[in-house]
Amino acid sequence: MEGVRRFVSLALLISSCLAEKNLKVPQVGFLINSPVCSEVLSQSGRSSCGGLLEEIQKALILNLNAEESCTWTIERPGNETVRLIFSHFQFDPGASCEVENIQIYDGPSTDTPLLGKVCSKVDYVPVFESSSNSLTFQISTSSSVIERSAFVFYYYFSSETSIDNCGGYLNDFGGSFTSPNYPQAHPEFAYCVWHIQVDKGYIIHLNFEEIFLEIDDNCRFDFIAVYDGPSTNSGLLGQVCGRITTSFQSSSNSLTVVLSTDYANSYRGFSATYSPLYEKKVNTSLSCTSDQMTAIISKSYLEALHYDENDLQLNDPLCRPRVSNVLEYSIPLNTCGTIKQVEGHTITYTNIITITNSSSSVVITRKKHLQIILKCEMENNSTVEIMYITEDDIIKNISALGKYNISMAFYESESFNSPLLSLPYYVDLNQTLFVQVSLHVLDPDLVVFLDTCTASPTSDFAPPTYDLIRSGCSKDDTCNIYPLSEHHGRFQFSAFKFLRRLASVYLQCKVLICESNDAESRCNQGCISRRKRAISSYKWKTESVIGPIRLKTDHTTSSNSEFQNQVHTEESQQAQPFSSLHILSFMVLALNVAIVAGLLVRQYRNRGTECQYQKLESY
Repeated sequence: MEGVRRFVSLALLISSCLAEKNLKVPQVGFLINSPVCSEVLSQSGRSSCGGLLEEIQKALILNLNAEESCTWTIERPGNETVRLIFSHFQFDPGASCEVENIQIYDGPSTDTPLLGKVCSKVDYVPVFESSSNSLTFQISTSSSVIERSAFVFYYYFSSETSIDNCGGYLNDFGGSFTSPNYPQAHPEFAYCVWHIQVDKGYIIHLNFEEIFLEIDDNCRFDFIAVYDGPSTNSGLLGQVCGRITTSFQSSSNSLTVVLSTDYANSYRGFSATYSPLYEKKVNTSLSCTSDQMTAIISKSYLEALHYDENDLQLNDPLCRPRVSNVLEYSIPLNTCGTIKQVEGHTITYTNIITITNSSSSVVITRKKHLQIILKCEMENNSTVEIMYITEDDIIKNISALGKYNISMAFYESESFNSPLLSLPYYVDLNQTLFVQVSLHVLDPDLVVFLDTCTASPTSDFAPPTYDLIRSGCSKDDTCNIYPLSEHHGRFQFSAFKFLRRLASVYLQCKVLICESNDAESRCNQGCISRRKRAISSYKWKTESVIGPIRLKTDHTTSSNSEFQNQVHTEESQQAQPFSSLHILSFMVLALNVAIVAGLLVRQYRNRGTECQYQKLESY
């Protein structure tokens, strides 16, 4: 009778475990594949405090007491590494991380390197991977008497084995992705990470069209975790499982999605799409760079006028926008029907967005006509937007003022093929240096002219400075200016250093941008030794800074020696004027002493003639 009672109790315990994991009861025997149930059976109703874990995979439900410090070590022979997941835990919310925490170590003891520390205040699902076949975690609790629990799952895996379609980088303007094998059952022991990123100025809308994972109130077994940022250390937006559909929205232009599965109960997985959302709330906007103008038109603004993206076109109908919650037209300044107009000292690029004629037979309309005129003036960095509305038509003029993109770099030789990207640039005295200023535009009709290039020992270009080029003329015997070369201004000179200064030299060049076919422009006039009253035309001017250049002898000394030399130099420079000041101060002081002494002597003599000595009476 006692044997039957034990058999029934065991059957009930197994059934409860299977119900928790949604497993089918085996028809023969008592084989249980659930790692959770195997731990429940071994606990006998109470969690053990620490121990050695040698299984290839295992899940633990840990019920923790107050003021405990328990250590578990995961170790087994072989070359595989360990992945440890704390998919759900409940700790004392009022305890500090220093008092109540989980510490994870990369090795067989707590003397090995610390991988991380977890407490109730973490905003992510903690996952750790070892670098070898062993890993240790230690749980410490505070003195507060509350209910504590943790679900811990680990398994061994090989970094050489991979799962197809498991994670990756998604950088398209929008797209979709699924769990591995979808819509078939997802693989066991999967840990997939997708990094989603869209253009700056956009946020991400993530929509799960289907989620079919193992059902659990706390999503301990199979789950999806979504993070608001570029990594799993970003804030957790949500941890989901079961059979649901849901969506998330990022606060920036990046999201991270994680799929984690164990080895029991595999289902379809998930299917998801992501799309960018323009972050700013605008009807229209325009920005300009050296290469293109970017126009933004809100879809809600078009819908209010009873239009959509298919109704609009640029001067060149083949140039189409990217569509999200806005229409984004990225319009090159030299294509898509963009018109360049030169007026005085400015260059204006214009394009027009108009309504397409859907049918030539249409003779009436109940929609207002929409025309958006886009203008970029390459002169300064302010933005102006004007909207004119008439009774029947809407003509929207958007103007933005932009800057050309200029850069300056040193090159290895006069071929100007290999720029030197590392700064400081260490050189020898009298070494020939090659410098190129580049204009980054698509417009082939613009040229760059080097008007002035100045050297300075400091990056703020405070005195003293030294001119290499002034008004297009070489001011240094070693400076050679190359002829105009489309979008590049080039020159060479021999390296030098400033006296009584550290051997650092910075260069600043002011450049002019002109039309190449304008024979009267300042760029085509070259060197002008004396400035004329009538200023020749140029379209834009700017400046670029590069440096420092340093002598190789300074490169061999330590940074501490360099600092001491700098201090010594500054002190020696200051010593000379102060020595003269000390001499002058000493002379003034000596003169004052002499005057005071003379007055005291004179006063003493005067008092001597007025006073008489008296003989003291003897007592």
